[in-house]
Amino acid sequence: MMKVIPAIDLMDGKCVRLTEGNKELKTTYDCDPVEAARAYAEEGAELIHVVDLDGAFSGQPVNLATLKKIVQAVQVPIEFGGGIRDLSSLEKVFNCGVNRVVLGTTAITDPDFFLRACHQYRERIWVGLDAKDGMIAIKGWEETTPLSVEKLLTQVSRLPIGGVIYTDVGRDGKLAGPNLASLKKLAQATSLPVVASGGVSSLEDIAELAKLTSLGVVGVIVGKALYTKKFKLAEALKVWERGEVVDAD
Repeated sequence: MMKVIPAIDLMDGKCVRLTEGNKELKTTYDCDPVEAARAYAEEGAELIHVVDLDGAFSGQPVNLATLKKIVQAVQVPIEFGGGIRDLSSLEKVFNCGVNRVVLGTTAITDPDFFLRACHQYRERIWVGLDAKDGMIAIKGWEETTPLSVEKLLTQVSRLPIGGVIYTDVGRDGKLAGPNLASLKKLAQATSLPVVASGGVSSLEDIAELAKLTSLGVVGVIVGKALYTKKFKLAEALKVWERGEVVDAD
């Protein structure tokens, strides 16, 4: 069970958050990524989601030095994505000590590599389903493909992967709440574990997502809400466990 997964998004080695994936709408936070990881570990994180935004836009991982520091600083498993589009990049990332890797763009642009990675690393590969109006977005969400989320989900559901991460790009970084209707539909359409991402703004959102565990939703990635102190990770973990917002003990 992955529960609430804190996100660390990297640009130029710093913690940032984008709005709807737009690099022109960037907020840089005054916190060191390694210290952020340590703080999340101390609050009880069971997994930390690290994204190389420079890599996502450029097509190859850029922040590997920072990634290595994060891995070395905490005992918590690390999930990493961003710019991994060939076997060499994939091996470099795994050699940094991460536990699993998120692939998205290559499912569309390089299916041969994508399939090889999925069969070679199996459950250590998770697939990012990044949706703009129901269609798959790639290359740091700068391009929208003619492929629907449902069609790609059908294809990856046949693979021996760990699960899928569903992001509603239109809600990401906006604190607008998760797209529960689309998430339910997606979770019901696959036997793979599903992690939600995008839009979480409150403990009430966490409680609503926790109610979907029976459908196969095993966790939620949270970024901006933690950076902007809408709630603490420890609070969110408690809400996920109980399935409801409760008064402080």
